[in-house]
Amino acid sequence: MTDRFVVIGIGAAGWDGLGRRARDELAGATTIYGSARQLDLLPALEADLRPWDSPMSTHLAEVLATTPSGGTDGDDSGHGDTGQDGPGRDGTVHILASGDPMFHGIGTTIVRAVGAARVDVIPTVSSAALACARLGWDLTDVGIVTAVARDLESVADALTDGRNLLVLSRDETTPAQLAQLLSDNDFGWSSITVLEQLGGPAERIVRGIARTWSEPAGDPLNVVAISCIGPHRSRAPGHPDDEYANDGQITKQPIRALTVSALAPSHRQLLWDIGSGSGSISIEWLRSEPTGRVIAFERDDARSAQLVANATRHGVRGRLTVAGAAPESLSTAPEPDVVFIGGGLSTLVLEAVWAALSEGGRLVANAVSLENQNLLAEWYGRHGGSLRRLSVETAAPLGTLTTWRPALPIVQWVVDRS
Repeated sequence: MTDRFVVIGIGAAGWDGLGRRARDELAGATTIYGSARQLDLLPALEADLRPWDSPMSTHLAEVLATTPSGGTDGDDSGHGDTGQDGPGRDGTVHILASGDPMFHGIGTTIVRAVGAARVDVIPTVSSAALACARLGWDLTDVGIVTAVARDLESVADALTDGRNLLVLSRDETTPAQLAQLLSDNDFGWSSITVLEQLGGPAERIVRGIARTWSEPAGDPLNVVAISCIGPHRSRAPGHPDDEYANDGQITKQPIRALTVSALAPSHRQLLWDIGSGSGSISIEWLRSEPTGRVIAFERDDARSAQLVANATRHGVRGRLTVAGAAPESLSTAPEPDVVFIGGGLSTLVLEAVWAALSEGGRLVANAVSLENQNLLAEWYGRHGGSLRRLSVETAAPLGTLTTWRPALPIVQWVVDRS
């Protein structure tokens, strides 16, 4: 017998907000898992109600690993809390989720773990849909960021003038923290609306401005709506150099724009950034593709700390991992989709990267010194791709006049592994 998981979304309205199918499922359930708050929303049922242990992720993993041939519920009826995890007598486990289980919810975790064929999902209205209904916002035109499983700093990546955002809060402290983050990022005049217990009898809406926010902490179940007022922020590569703390080891703005373009960020790719320095390439790669991830390889501890600070400021820290020096640390890293070599270029590094790239993977390498430029020319002759010499000149004063100041030329090799 194959066990089955039924994931039922429930909102602040509780039982009254559920449709007939969800009610019938719960009325016939033998085992129901959920948070204590969710279980308290249910009427008297025959089922064995089991609140999640802390940490919930560990308890959930145990439940998903349990099969009907494993532990039992203690008696023939499947009722009564014995403290053992496992399915009911028919091999079915019912799990409560907040709102729409497939919207930043537990449903996605369960489907990934056991497969869609073993999971039935019964959603209710999501918190985002309810918030937009209250605010009169078009849900398709709203940016949604979760602070439940990510660092709050990730919100900074979504900020730009005129944009409406919904932030799924971790708890009652999130609104005040968001107000401070907005103020710290020149978005202090943005309006904040905190929507608590949406759809339930205790629903409450509080409004204010980020820079003057002084509301006391409210209900832990809340969504924060932000109407951004501040600078326009582009996701296109080539941001000013002064946006990144650095010690001089930074890929300059024009070359950075060309380099990130050559790296061609795409959905759910993993980038290896070797010799990361300030992290400007990693950060602009991540800002260009919100589903991307980066492993940055940097041997200098001070630069690594600087890199982390820059990534945090730009809101992408949660998708960036800092590793040690290359090539020593490459062998233990997950296989990359794309590799950039901006520092530490050597034959050993090229050989390790080439071995790690699978078919279709891309390598982009920049070289300043003649020795490294010759090395790239050698590998270009061996593997093909494109080899470019990039030179940039910037207007600068010459006494009372103006002249062109050339930067050091860069040789860039771009190749796809075949």
